[in-house]
Amino acid sequence: MKNTLVKSTIILIIGGIITKILSMIIRVVLSRMLGTEGVGTYMMLMPTFNFLMALASLGLPNAISKLVAEDTRNNKNLVFSIIPITVIFDFIVILVVTLLSSFIASNLLHNPDYKYPIICMGLVLPFIDISSVLRGYFFGKQKMIPHVVSNICEDLVRLIIMIIGIPYFLSKGIIYAVMFVILINIISELSSIFILFLFLPKNFSINKRDFKMNIKDIHDIFSIGIPSTASRLIGTIGYFLEPIIMTYSLLSIGYQNDYIVTEYGIINGYIMPILLLPSFFTLAISSALLPIISKSYTKRDYKYTSKKIKQAIFYSLLIGIPFTILIMIFPKIPLNLLYHTNEGISYMRFLAPVCLLHYIQAPLTSSLQAMDKAKDALHGTLVGTIIRTISLFILCHFRIGLYGLLISTSLNIIYVTIHHIIRVRRYLK
Repeated sequence: MKNTLVKSTIILIIGGIITKILSMIIRVVLSRMLGTEGVGTYMMLMPTFNFLMALASLGLPNAISKLVAEDTRNNKNLVFSIIPITVIFDFIVILVVTLLSSFIASNLLHNPDYKYPIICMGLVLPFIDISSVLRGYFFGKQKMIPHVVSNICEDLVRLIIMIIGIPYFLSKGIIYAVMFVILINIISELSSIFILFLFLPKNFSINKRDFKMNIKDIHDIFSIGIPSTASRLIGTIGYFLEPIIMTYSLLSIGYQNDYIVTEYGIINGYIMPILLLPSFFTLAISSALLPIISKSYTKRDYKYTSKKIKQAIFYSLLIGIPFTILIMIFPKIPLNLLYHTNEGISYMRFLAPVCLLHYIQAPLTSSLQAMDKAKDALHGTLVGTIIRTISLFILCHFRIGLYGLLISTSLNIIYVTIHHIIRVRRYLK
């Protein structure tokens, strides 16, 4: 186990660099093809998409990763018996989303044209969830290469289809282009699933018994997955409510809808992707950390567990601190290089120092989940989301534009990170 975290992290970081470059290219292509208005529209819809993905996932990837890492049961049956349950639940979510799409678009997001993009989001969910379940299996086995290769393939497929298809659908209107971008996920996730299956052992076979549910396994999966889902859901509910509360509040005090959509698009389409570039390191570290912490904490080796968590935080800051300094000094360079714009410089300088705490949040959350303390992560996320939502509503009435959003986001990051640090330290005394 001594070198497993380092090796797994290195593999994920190398893959992360490639996928992050591809993701950034995708964002650049998307922003240049769709324009500021298109990016604003897409970003207004993304909180709803993230909420649906969190709801549909049921926290299964992390739960499967943890149980597979323990290696005390039939892992093949564990994975394949949960897939039918996932698909059935996804179809229920699709039905509900379709029925509520008009209400969400017209009454919450204040744009009836968003109805069909919201329906498209539901159609994508089964493919994302099956891919996530398979990734959870490979993470539990501490095999990171399948995850890396499937991610690269997925991004390449998405990029190629975008370049080919967006000009055609954009000629029909921005909403059609946004719908197309959302539906691309079906093809890209299918390519990812195909790649993951290629990494299964050569003598691997699937039969009816593999789909037979083991009640104890299902119980164990949901006992881990539901708190994890609840924690993620709370965060995404706050994110889902963000454009709703912000738009309602700013419209009520006289801001124009075009201004809100444009500025929101700048923050979430340009600024946040740049500030969160180091997150691929922290996510790689977190993914590699989970099975290791799970094993060592189960064996009550608290000293080793503490050492690995500190190591993960150190690696996260090692990347995050230099990046933050560069962004603070030279904010124009990444904006001009990637998006050919100087819009949002003040937003970037405001958020950059706070994002340092965000970089270490992922390893801390992963550690709590690995120690079977997902409820603590849930509590921290819940309180942080409440703080963010209430402060967003209040600050938006101060006539400070979208700085109300930036301040409320900062308060959430600060609270959740400090909460997680305190809880992790408590369990390792």
